Amino acid sequence: MRGYTERMKPLADFRKNYERGELDEEHASKDPRLQFDQWMAQAIELEVPEPTAMTLATVGEGGRPSTRIVLLKGNDERGLVWYTNYRSRKGRELAQNARAALQFHWVELERVVRIEGSVTMVEDADSDAYYASRPLASRIGAWASEQSQPLPSRASLVAKAAEYGLRYALNPPRPPHWGGYRLTPDYWEFWQGRRSRLHDRLAYTLVEGAWARTRLSP
Repeated sequence: MRGYTERMKPLADFRKNYERGELDEEHASKDPRLQFDQWMAQAIELEVPEPTAMTLATVGEGGRPSTRIVLLKGNDERGLVWYTNYRSRKGRELAQNARAALQFHWVELERVVRIEGSVTMVEDADSDAYYASRPLASRIGAWASEQSQPLPSRASLVAKAAEYGLRYALNPPRPPHWGGYRLTPDYWEFWQGRRSRLHDRLAYTLVEGAWARTRLSP
């Protein structure tokens, strides 16, 4: 590994030319959710790896930020939905500060979407329905994992999963500490890579119930 590192060119010398597309006011939707739906559909159609993967940023005590990858599981006029353990670090931070940011990065399309807004838990019925749709092993895993907590060993995690598997067999109920969150956006930003670093950036800000669109400098 050391030899490979010594042969690797300096990180500052890595370059990429962006020339896959453009984003202008004439063709972009006036509704950011519709623009997002269009870009998401294209990412899925072109088989971009993990198109629904998004970075979730939260803020903890003392203003300390943290990020992690979660998967988008729902998107409608109410907001964007993901599911997780409410006792995890992100869950604890959202309980203290119910605002967050999301980011999608579709490398192959040279596109980024940033979203900011307020976060609430989804309705129990929605969490129940999604939980029931998951593979059995994932449902058992939601019981076995005390997410973000120290773990003695992987063997202890596997043993706990086996314990819950025996307890609940084929019908584990949804854990009370597991469910969905919904981010209701008040800000969207769409970034399209362009040549010479003259990228396109369109921002949408919610002002008195309507979306105001602005072009930002790259």
